[in-house]
Amino acid sequence: MAMLLADRTIIVTGANGALGRVVAAIAAGHGARVIEFDLAFEADAENRYVVDLLNPEVIAGCLETVGDVDALFNLAGGFDMGPALHETDDDLWTRMQRMNVDTMRNMTAAVVPAMLARGSGAIVNVGALAAREGQANMGAYIAAKSTVMRLTETLAKELRESGINVNAVLPSIIDTPANRAAMADADFGRWVDPQDLAEAICFLGSERARAIHGALLPVAGLS
Repeated sequence: MAMLLADRTIIVTGANGALGRVVAAIAAGHGARVIEFDLAFEADAENRYVVDLLNPEVIAGCLETVGDVDALFNLAGGFDMGPALHETDDDLWTRMQRMNVDTMRNMTAAVVPAMLARGSGAIVNVGALAAREGQANMGAYIAAKSTVMRLTETLAKELRESGINVNAVLPSIIDTPANRAAMADADFGRWVDPQDLAEAICFLGSERARAIHGALLPVAGLS
């Protein structure tokens, strides 16, 4: 059987993050040509691009050198706890929207026209299991990830007749160094292993998921 992502070109945004590095490695292991986008990297490497995802012109310039893109993994984003919603300031609200929603919207807008022209493609977004309902002191983050999830469903309905799959994973707490440091007393074994989440993302970006449209796939481990 052919490798899951053989001969597919995949862009991974947020590729220098804890999850992004794992997804890039897993996707490459499945045979993909992986294009890495992020604001910064520790070292230069082939197919690595320093990209401000809030700047559509910069995105377009990078895509000109990449060529055809078979799948887009929108991993760029961020999390901040907040105060109560009535105490949340504009800075936090805007930051969560820009990091989680605008980066995804800009990348999607940049790659979809070429996917439509070819009649094929896949987009995988990252929502949040917690964003299926409201959560105290997380209003700005929950609103942003909820938007990602609703836009995933919207894009799926708009693009599925054109051979493009759009889906999202909904992780709970991911087992990363930052999360371990922030919650040192937690049972890390109940969290989501980044490799397991990466495998789910890669599956949704493959031809084997061609019948799946608009799914919001919980990836929760034991949490």
